Amino acid sequence: MTHLPSNRTLPARIGLRVASLAALLAALPAHASFLQGDALAKAANVIALVVIVLVPIIAIVVFWLVHILPEKIAHKRHHPQQEAIQVLCLLSLVFGGLLWPLAWLWAYSKPVLHKLAYGTDKHDDYYADVAEKRSNESRHMHDVVLRLRTDLDRLLAQGGAPDELTSVRDQLAALEPRLAGPGEGAR
Repeated sequence: MTHLPSNRTLPARIGLRVASLAALLAALPAHASFLQGDALAKAANVIALVVIVLVPIIAIVVFWLVHILPEKIAHKRHHPQQEAIQVLCLLSLVFGGLLWPLAWLWAYSKPVLHKLAYGTDKHDDYYADVAEKRSNESRHMHDVVLRLRTDLDRLLAQGGAPDELTSVRDQLAALEPRLAGPGEGAR
């Protein structure tokens, strides 16, 4: 191996080496941590507990929350086979997530074959919710008609009301039985 000639002279090279040696000797000792002694040991124990206890718990909870997403989607979309999707999600938890993509696709699929077989593409809970909502609306409408009829009766009892109000009261009276739900009579 050949050495390339240096442009520096011997005293310059010696001066550079002396300055480098002085810089190395003047350097303060380096510490790997800002903690020392017992504080370092306590911090290491806390970090170890977090890694050993909390991280697995958080990982399991996140894994579980992700795996029930298809079930929640099926419930939100009123999928008629949401119970089967729920079972597939539980099986996916047991099999380490291998069945989860199938549950996800199933939750988002349109149940065409179910509609052909059963005539509906909604879960039974959907129809119960719709019936309950309509029943609540019907009760509310019945209450509004009853209040209007009471106000009209009071206005007609005071006298001086136009004859058209009497016909309006009779029309409201005719509406009242139709607004009452099954099993409810006129209140």
